[in-house]
Amino acid sequence: MNPIQTLRVALRAILRNKLRSLLTTLGIVIGVGAVITMTAIGAGAKARVEEAFAAMGTNVLIIQQGSSRASGVRGGFGSLPTLTWEDFAAIRDVSTVKSLAPSLRSTMAIVGDDQNWTTTILGTSPEYFDIRNWPIAIGSSLSSADVDAGHKAIVLGQTVADKLYGPNANPVGQSVRIGGKPFLVSGVLAKKGQSATGQDYDDAAFTPYTTFAQKIQGGLGKYLQGSIMVAATSTAAIARAQQDITILLRERHHLASTGDDDDFQIRNLSEIAGAQEQGAQTMTTLLASVAAVSLLVGGIGIMNIMLVSVTERTREIGIRMAIGAEPHHILTQFLIEALALSIAGGVLGVVLGVGVAVLLAARFNWPTLIQPEIITLSVGFSALVGIVFGIYPARKASQLDPIDALRFE
Repeated sequence: MNPIQTLRVALRAILRNKLRSLLTTLGIVIGVGAVITMTAIGAGAKARVEEAFAAMGTNVLIIQQGSSRASGVRGGFGSLPTLTWEDFAAIRDVSTVKSLAPSLRSTMAIVGDDQNWTTTILGTSPEYFDIRNWPIAIGSSLSSADVDAGHKAIVLGQTVADKLYGPNANPVGQSVRIGGKPFLVSGVLAKKGQSATGQDYDDAAFTPYTTFAQKIQGGLGKYLQGSIMVAATSTAAIARAQQDITILLRERHHLASTGDDDDFQIRNLSEIAGAQEQGAQTMTTLLASVAAVSLLVGGIGIMNIMLVSVTERTREIGIRMAIGAEPHHILTQFLIEALALSIAGGVLGVVLGVGVAVLLAARFNWPTLIQPEIITLSVGFSALVGIVFGIYPARKASQLDPIDALRFE
């Protein structure tokens, strides 16, 4: 028998009992479907985390003020000014720091021609938008000249621009008022979307930090009244930059080498992103492992039904051997049957897994990402399961004695 004839005979035997064949492959279908669904959800969650942290900036460190302590009551980081403008200038000279920008924050109402909107006002420098990978959509960004001269320039986030002037409006050159003081809109930032916690990045407006200190909130003298955003020279240099800045600030704040706690905090966004990605990956691996167990159960089901098939077709096997079929012909036939069952289950599992992933994405707005390599791997693994669990029944069939097989009732 040639391979085509062997395949035809194997498929005919499978289709002879359609319901039994379908039930046999059910374990494979569920296993492959579960693997694809879980990995799609895990990959989608990982991509969402990467997208959210990419929106926060590249290679970013955030330096926050210290904590307060009064009458036994301790406040969190940021409750006590400890960072100075001299610290800010000194950090600029750290070799592993590419750029940095202050982030002075307040919540106030912005008044346009006939609309107003309460939003976050940030005092910063032009480097802030480079650190955050945040381009200008209309007009121009803040400039070093704006910072040096304390110009009353303002850059609007897309949400603020929409609330004050309506969608698709061009507010560049318009005047807005903050606390009764006029500011000239120099540009509108490109839409950035939401953070992982649901914060609307576009619901903000930006002015030079010198203008912020003079016109909006007032200054604290030598102390910087917000946080500092730092961009490291590369992803590999983030940890070193954090260490260098820590050493520098401890020296400048006259903290002992041991014993004294830092009077500042440095948040490494890459570490936070890595922790979230690792959590998502761990959950995906766990669920995929459970799904793999279902594949093994499906393999046992295939082996069981193939053993039953050998018993049912013992006389057929004896006749084939009597008219010249070799043992390897019988072995090949039953292996092809097991392989066809497992591959059919794998294909149905792919359809089920992709369908469930798409349904979850549409129904619950869960992030999913279908990976072609996972589909290929799942189908390949299901085929391997069919071969491994089909070997024993196939060998048993090929080793039957023709005389005993012909006498079998």
